[in-house]
Amino acid sequence: MKYILASQSPRRRELLARTGLEFEVIPSDVDEKITKEIPSDVVMELAHQKAENVYGKITDLNDYTVIGSDTIVVYRDEILGKPVDKQEAYDMLSMLADRTHQVYTGVSLIQKKNGEKKTKTFFVQTDVTLYPIDKEDLHRYVESKDPMDKAGAYGIQGNFAIHVKEIKGDYNNVVGLPIGRVYQELKSL
Repeated sequence: MKYILASQSPRRRELLARTGLEFEVIPSDVDEKITKEIPSDVVMELAHQKAENVYGKITDLNDYTVIGSDTIVVYRDEILGKPVDKQEAYDMLSMLADRTHQVYTGVSLIQKKNGEKKTKTFFVQTDVTLYPIDKEDLHRYVESKDPMDKAGAYGIQGNFAIHVKEIKGDYNNVVGLPIGRVYQELKSL
């Protein structure tokens, strides 16, 4: 079985590599369209769009599985994507400081085996609580440019880890791919 990661995220690539499965990366170039409102439905919809986009590009393989994924940060029912500029990153982090928010990752697995197509789409939710963060620390982190390519404007695996008070759920989900669940679902396909 050939595995294809439909993401250019270095974090997802690193997490998937931990499974020991050999895979290649074919990033999705789908024009994402959100038609859902509930965060869990949104991430599953986006993950499926990405997986379906890459699945449709593959013409030279017989047995393969495409892994599509999308992560969002949610605070009080507001979805926080990647910040567009430093001010938005600062505002997001100010809002999340000293509070609990949710990280949702949707995963869509589309497998072609013996000419048959199977799809499995699911989500994982993790609650993250941050310590209070003073303005100097926020500015320093935003100036590092680390928040700019991350949903919710932070990466838990880097320098921002010093501000994380508590996690309830899958740590890897917050990084960008709930790899334990992904591995189990791949085995069940």
